[in-house]
Amino acid sequence: MKNSEWNTYNIPDQRGRVIIITGATSGLGKEAARVLAGKNATTIMAVRNTRKGKTVAEEIRKEFPKADLSVRELDLTSLASIRQFADRITEEQDRLDILINNAGIMMCPYSKTEDGFEIQMGTNHLGHFALTGHLMPLLKKTKDSRIVVTASVAHRFGKIDFSDLYWEKRKYNPQRAYGDSKLANLYFAYELARKLKDEENAPMVTAAHPGWTRTDLQRHSGMTRFLNPLFSQGPEMGTLPTLKAAIDPAAQPGDYFGPKGFLEMRGYPIKVESNKRSHDRHAARQLWELSERLTGVSY
Repeated sequence: MKNSEWNTYNIPDQRGRVIIITGATSGLGKEAARVLAGKNATTIMAVRNTRKGKTVAEEIRKEFPKADLSVRELDLTSLASIRQFADRITEEQDRLDILINNAGIMMCPYSKTEDGFEIQMGTNHLGHFALTGHLMPLLKKTKDSRIVVTASVAHRFGKIDFSDLYWEKRKYNPQRAYGDSKLANLYFAYELARKLKDEENAPMVTAAHPGWTRTDLQRHSGMTRFLNPLFSQGPEMGTLPTLKAAIDPAAQPGDYFGPKGFLEMRGYPIKVESNKRSHDRHAARQLWELSERLTGVSY
């Protein structure tokens, strides 16, 4: 039954549309895949663990037997894997309507990606930067396509040190590094929206955050898991801002969606505002240029 709040009933039939969701084996990505497959979209689950991905796909097919669902390998910690994934998609598909950059890691111990990037910035930002760049020709080829960037309220405690992006000169702080990567997501979303603003047939860029949602992403944060019963919501609600950012016809380039409740922790999705730092255009351009150099992907 419909209610006055935006929810999955607001999503029309997606038959004929091709949608990629990164990190679709659990949490927000899994729920987004379930909802969109149920709306008849051609849904591509871009996942690192294809075995787990196939198990999830079978779960979804039990609910929606006619779901057009496929699993493709994508490791966002590897620029080579990102390139291979994008090449395969470009060969297989003649359109890409929605790219949901959902995958991420949160507050994990220090490590580096295959290409030497700090693991959280490398996965959450640089991997998706490279992926989006590789898929941009297909997105531009598709009328009314859209890119959704998944951010977090944690962007509020991000402050990127461009002189030490890999945390090699400072004592590693997993919380700060996560906040930096989520701030980077918003720099990327807003800068890309600006760059595409006057380009005909360019995809629309939006962003979203899930508030405080219970997912496997929290496995490295004992305090977060401890407080879940008080503050969190389930993936069914936490995924709604992402789906609104992806589907809502009223959305505009650069819009940012999150829960409407107290401190944007939970509730139905609405347009929200990110902090002042996330709108620093100089920092966004600096990150963009650095991202192009580090990934070798030029838009």
